[in-house]
Amino acid sequence: MGHLYALDFDGVLCDTCGETAISALKAAKLRWPDLFGSVDSSTEDWIVEQMIKVRPVVETGYETLLLVRLLLETRVPSIRKSSVAEGLTVEGILEDWFKLKPIVMEEWNENRDDLIDLFGKVRDDWLENDFAGWIQGNRFYPGVADALRFASSKVYIVTTKQGRFADALLRELAGITIPPERIYGLGTGPKVETLKKLQKMPEHQGLTLQLRYLCI
Repeated sequence: MGHLYALDFDGVLCDTCGETAISALKAAKLRWPDLFGSVDSSTEDWIVEQMIKVRPVVETGYETLLLVRLLLETRVPSIRKSSVAEGLTVEGILEDWFKLKPIVMEEWNENRDDLIDLFGKVRDDWLENDFAGWIQGNRFYPGVADALRFASSKVYIVTTKQGRFADALLRELAGITIPPERIYGLGTGPKVETLKKLQKMPEHQGLTLQLRYLCI
């Protein structure tokens, strides 16, 4: 008898808010160059600050691009194209994001898969061209690295983050190597189904599944 650990990544093992916000801004500037062409550095800094505040509503990374644009439209009325941006506050986003998201997706005629691919490409480019800068945008919470390194039970990562980025951070920032078959990232299916799959594996019979997830 023993335990089987299924751990989320962002907000549970690692504080990725800074890197996520900057990656989202980079990707948004590529997606909507006509909107961001005249945006100054102070506005960009403001967007990054607000992105850290609204990060708890994000389920999947592509949503961060939508949030960056929505924040810009609240800040700069002259480029506003969303019906929900006027008068919208950070508190309003935190309260109503799940209602707002489908509205802006439709109004901006956006495609989920295209945004996912772009977000991943921007991270890949940043990682390849400025690995140290990308790494420094993240930090593991105190004690996490040792807890993973000396865990006596089998540990799985179940996250909506693309698996290659979680793996890179674990190896380079925490000095931890988790076998790829134990990292379930974006594209491996819904988290609930993954957890059911883990419980049904023959080698896990008799083990108690322990979850550590960020509640938002």
